[in-house]
Amino acid sequence: MSVNNADMLEAMRQLAELRGIPVQTLFEALANALETAYKRMPGAWENSWVDIDPDTGEWHIYAQELDENGDPFGEEFEVEIDKGTFGRIAAQAAKQVMSQRVREAERDQKYEEYAGREGDIVTGIIQQSDNRYTLLDLGKVEALLPQAEQVPYERYDHGARLKAYIVEVRKTTKGPQIVVSRTHPGLIKRLFELEVPEISSGVVEIRAAAREPGHRTKIAVWSNDPNVDPVGACVGARGARVRMVTTELRGEKVDIVPFSEEPAEFVMRALQPAKVKEVLLDEMTGVATVVVPDHQLSLAIGREGQNARLAARLTGWKVDIKSETQLAEEAAYQDQDWAEGEWVEDPETGEMVWKPAEGGETISAEQWAEGATDEEAGAGEEPAADLAAEATAVPAADADAVPAADAAESGAESGNGSAEMPAESTPETSEENA
Repeated sequence: MSVNNADMLEAMRQLAELRGIPVQTLFEALANALETAYKRMPGAWENSWVDIDPDTGEWHIYAQELDENGDPFGEEFEVEIDKGTFGRIAAQAAKQVMSQRVREAERDQKYEEYAGREGDIVTGIIQQSDNRYTLLDLGKVEALLPQAEQVPYERYDHGARLKAYIVEVRKTTKGPQIVVSRTHPGLIKRLFELEVPEISSGVVEIRAAAREPGHRTKIAVWSNDPNVDPVGACVGARGARVRMVTTELRGEKVDIVPFSEEPAEFVMRALQPAKVKEVLLDEMTGVATVVVPDHQLSLAIGREGQNARLAARLTGWKVDIKSETQLAEEAAYQDQDWAEGEWVEDPETGEMVWKPAEGGETISAEQWAEGATDEEAGAGEEPAADLAAEATAVPAADADAVPAADAAESGAESGNGSAEMPAESTPETSEENA
């Protein structure tokens, strides 16, 4: 049987326009509502359904028999029913199901609208704020800003407009739950996309970003056009573009550095505004040793190490900053020879003993100190021992020189101011004396 209901069709179209949902969705909801109402009637077929023509608004009930296993068999047939049999209870049931289906359709539509927008930026009006979360009114739905995603010491006044970054869209029975963030680094990228046309068009890219929310942010930018300066494009005329981003971030400082595919050069640029002299990379450990002038050390490290931390997050390298003086002292320290081993605790006495790295007996602290004293004493007696060895090793051929030495020594002991050596006798002098 068919029933023409032009008024119902017009009401369905108006409802679809009012709620902002497709007309086909409403027709499916109406068909389910009529089916539920029919099955509540006595003598209704178990395997039955309702078909509605969206053009004319005519609807029909069809059914099919089931076998003993519950499987349909035979041909489908139309169920003949009198409109008057749909009493007040059936109409009420149809109304309830219809309302429920409409609400579900609205929730699904809202979810589909925001499901693919993770990583996007939205603007909302602050509705409620407490110690757990802050609610943002996005128009059709509300967004949840948890405490963990809020910037420390940032105030959220009721009725104020706020931009936030969508991190997750959850589907719940009460509708979509949109979780937003004010601390995510992606918020910085989206804000620059809004302010810098070169980024939104793809000419300039933000290759990396590191952020300490509420304090400072570093971004590395790259230009796909050699005629476009990426840093200048992000800064804008007289800093107008970056100032707009800073204002939205409630005064958070933003450092813009040029990206480099050379790791050493990238680390050097990431530490701006500090001037770097040299960068030494250790790919095995992932450590970048940065050498800076002595007067640039505090600037490179930053307040409480902030500049160094952001540079490490931006580049992906562990940054170790040293001044030229520190590097020279470490090099001099490493050039010295040191005994290899370690101090360990003796299990028997409980005292600390020195254990050589190459093995052997351990040495106590007292033995270590005595050994050092003996070495110092030996170093002072070594010249005397050498003289004694030389004195006992005088050759026999020089025996005549010994009395002369004794004479000189005896002359010195007798009180003369200097020791004079006697003149050697020669044949000529002997003849003159004769």
